[in-house]
Amino acid sequence: MLTAVTGINWGDEGKGRVIDLLAGPADVVVRYQGGNNAGHTVVTEQGKFILNLIPSGILHSGVTCVLGDGMVVDLEHLENEIQKLWEKDVAVSPKNLKISTRATISMPWHRIQDELEEDRLARSRAAFGSTRRGIAYAYSDKYRKKTLRMGDLLRLDEENMKARLKMMLDAKNMELAGCYHQEPMSFPALYKWCEEQAEKFKAYICDTGEFLDESLKKGKKVILEAQLGAMRDIDYGIFPYTSSSSTIAAYAPIGAGIPAHVPDHIVGVLKAYSTCVGAGPFVAETAMPQSWLDMLRRLGGEYGAATGRPRRVGPVDIPASCYGLKCQNADKIALTKLDVLSAFTEIPVITGYRYGDQVTGRFDPGCDLEKYEPVVETVPGWQQSISKCRTWEELPDNAKAYIALLEKLLDHEIQFISVGAKRDEYLLKGSWI
Repeated sequence: MLTAVTGINWGDEGKGRVIDLLAGPADVVVRYQGGNNAGHTVVTEQGKFILNLIPSGILHSGVTCVLGDGMVVDLEHLENEIQKLWEKDVAVSPKNLKISTRATISMPWHRIQDELEEDRLARSRAAFGSTRRGIAYAYSDKYRKKTLRMGDLLRLDEENMKARLKMMLDAKNMELAGCYHQEPMSFPALYKWCEEQAEKFKAYICDTGEFLDESLKKGKKVILEAQLGAMRDIDYGIFPYTSSSSTIAAYAPIGAGIPAHVPDHIVGVLKAYSTCVGAGPFVAETAMPQSWLDMLRRLGGEYGAATGRPRRVGPVDIPASCYGLKCQNADKIALTKLDVLSAFTEIPVITGYRYGDQVTGRFDPGCDLEKYEPVVETVPGWQQSISKCRTWEELPDNAKAYIALLEKLLDHEIQFISVGAKRDEYLLKGSWI
């Protein structure tokens, strides 16, 4: 069985904990896009884990994790991530972590370019809110055919590979010197860096597409893990305030390396309120007073898993969520962090947008969203802890009413509800996977 887990909104929806749940009975978990510019947070008996590149399934023994074709991989960050897992006695080896030969390498200059350009834009207050981890530049060079893929590390001694490396370095030195007045990088230093990375990761690199095909033929359960959400998709998100890859479930088999397959299930993950990291229009943060937003951020611990930046927060945004749900074509919805709303006497819900004299329930990422005002309705809160609830019947009536309202507005049943950060703090309603 093939299941994709994707984000309905801006990312940070809590996909990590949903994947962690699904990974328990699974055999393989695959990251299919993105790099180390976002993170999945999972809390287990061993503590809190923040995973930027390695799939959340790594916390389950018996699960094989794959970095798929569609990813960009910062190898120095990956080494550090593996080291941190080892320090917490989590096994990571070529037996349970495989890296696609087709995955793109985030080269040392990609971070440098990202930082230099974001600094330049910041001086004119035009920055994109980049994580400064070089993701956009790695993807840009992928499509310009001026970077390496993981499989290239296995044939560094070939003359045509050395020639390609020299061509890339010459082009990059011209960019960095001409645009940013940087000192040129040397070929011997670059080649040595590549040799070091090849030595560290050669045992992990393989044809993961063939591995996944064989796994599915044998009836194994495979989870496809997205990074970020629909609003950050390069084509369907709020351009240009997007990521640089496709977060959409339809791309999942392609980015995983199994383009001939179609997911049996798509799980869309939706937070019980809205959050956003980075620049760009975010209507939800204008819906409530700053004191309310500050309280929500504090109670939810809303700080970026990759960067530590405070997340922008607001009430759940129904027009945006309906759009994200349509993009992802999810047949299952997981609602996360419902427990965070337990402290509020009233809970706001954005049901539409006002633009001049017009009110609309339609979300269009190409519109001038900065000029939209949220239309807000409020419902009574439940004001009691729900972290011990394990069945639908145990939830307070007002919590049930809030979920029922979301289901009505989204025109979709919610099957998974998280009531706390710990692994067992959730309940199921309706038919799950």
